[in-house]
Amino acid sequence: MKAAIFAEFGGPQVVHLDDVPVPDPGPGDVRIAVRAAAMNHLDLWVRRGLPFEIIMPHIGGSDISGVVEGVGPGVSGVQPGTRVVVDPSLDYGWYDEAPSGPALPAKDMRLIGEHTQGGFAEYCVVPAENLVEVPDSVSFEVAAAASLVGVTAWRALMVRGGLMAGEKVLITGASGGVSTIAIQMAKLAGAEVFAVTSGQGNVAKARELGADVVYDRDEVEWGREVFRDTGMRGVDLVLDSVGEAIWPACIRALAVGGRLVTIGATTGAAGSTEIRLVFWRQLSILGSTMGNPADYRNAMNLVFQGRVEPVIHSVLPLEDARKAHEMLEAGEVFGKIVLTP
Repeated sequence: MKAAIFAEFGGPQVVHLDDVPVPDPGPGDVRIAVRAAAMNHLDLWVRRGLPFEIIMPHIGGSDISGVVEGVGPGVSGVQPGTRVVVDPSLDYGWYDEAPSGPALPAKDMRLIGEHTQGGFAEYCVVPAENLVEVPDSVSFEVAAAASLVGVTAWRALMVRGGLMAGEKVLITGASGGVSTIAIQMAKLAGAEVFAVTSGQGNVAKARELGADVVYDRDEVEWGREVFRDTGMRGVDLVLDSVGEAIWPACIRALAVGGRLVTIGATTGAAGSTEIRLVFWRQLSILGSTMGNPADYRNAMNLVFQGRVEPVIHSVLPLEDARKAHEMLEAGEVFGKIVLTP
C-alpha cells in the first residue's frame, strides 16, 4: 500500500510517499480502508522528534476516517463496509482514573499516529473500541477534520473549563483547528466569544464562525482591548493554545475568579506567570488534552447533527503530504488540511 512516511526526524523534506506492507489486524483490532486523514500540529512535532521512541519508518496521522475492511480475532459487532471515524486516544483512563487511582498508573495515555502507526496511508489498523460510526450525511473529510480538534475543544471548554451560558470566553490562536471549532462550540453554549488571530482575512473568517469580537494581534494590543471591551472586567474563561508568547496577556485578560485552560504551547512552554494576579484575582489555571470516549462522542455528535463543522482549509492527495507539512509549518492554514489516499 502507499503511505506517507519518514524514517528520520527533521523538516518536511523527510516526508515521502513509499510502498509499505498492508497491516494485519491483531486481537481486538480492525483494518480501515482510509478515505481521509487530517493534519494536526502534533504531526509536525512527531516529525521533528519527540522525547520518546516511535515506530520507524513512521506513518503519522491521528485523524482517520474510512471504511472497515477487515476485523481481527475477538472483534464482534463490527461489520465490514461500515463508515467510521477513529477516536485517536488510547488508554485515556490514565487521566480519568489517576485522581483516585494509583499514584503511578500502569499505562500512560497514548495517541494513534504518534505512539502507533497512523492514517496517512491507504490502510491502517486501530482498536475496534475506538470506532464511531459516521452517518451517510457526513463526508469522510469532515469526520476526519473534526476528530482530534473536536474532542480537544469539547473537553477544554465544557469539562475542564466548565463554560456556562452568558459567560465571556477568549480563544487564542483562532486560525487553528481546535480554536475554529471551539469558537462554534462556545457560541452554541451561549457564551460571548472573543478571539485573537493575525491578518484581516483571518479576522473576517473568525467572525464568520461566530466570534463576537476578534482582534488582529498584529494591529492592536489585544490584552488591553479585551479589558476595554468587557468594561474593565475581563473574561471568565481563556482557552489558549499559543503558550509562552502570550501567556502573561492571557492571565491579565481574566476576570476575578476566571479560568485559564491551556491546551498547547506552539510558541514555547516557558510562560511567565504574575503570581500576585493569580491569588489576588483568585484565578484557576487548568490543563486539558484530548478527551475520554464520552467526550469524543459528545463532540462528534455535534458534528453529525450539523451544529458545528470543522473548517477545512484544503483537501490534498496523499502524495502531497510533504506539501501539507510545509503549509502547516509556515502558518498558511486556517482550519485543517485533509489528505486523501
